[in-house]
Amino acid sequence: MTAAHDHHACMTDTLASAEALAKSRGEKLTPLRRRVLEIVLESHRPAGAYDILGALARDGGKPAPPTVYRALDFLRAQGFVHRIDSLNAFAACFAPARAHRSHFLLCRSCGSASEIENAALDAALPSAASKSGFKPESETVEITGLCADCDNASSTTAIGAW
Repeated sequence: MTAAHDHHACMTDTLASAEALAKSRGEKLTPLRRRVLEIVLESHRPAGAYDILGALARDGGKPAPPTVYRALDFLRAQGFVHRIDSLNAFAACFAPARAHRSHFLLCRSCGSASEIENAALDAALPSAASKSGFKPESETVEITGLCADCDNASSTTAIGAW
């Protein structure tokens, strides 16, 4: 994440949006569901269920794993989090009010996950599947590499090593 990113505002806006959306859908963002979403929102790194359990334990709670998985299932069904299959983890959705496909850039250095939107990719993947006679049921694109900050840091380190 760049220095210009206001993560506190990002979290606050996303939580407010999630609460409003849940209410408009007749759903409840219970205290546990809200706290699980807050934990996932705390950074731009995907969080696994056991990371979430650990954070809840530090809060003084002792929820069982099925409780956390149920909260994650709810958050996922509402579009508030996305599952990062390759990491068996979850990343917050920062545009939960809008239906969209999940495409992620995963940094192998800092562990960040950036959700991207790309209309050309959205059109190309179903088209390619259709041309192959394949009927997709779900889709998550995960691209692993280096984020701009880590790439710049490694370039600076490499230059300094000369």
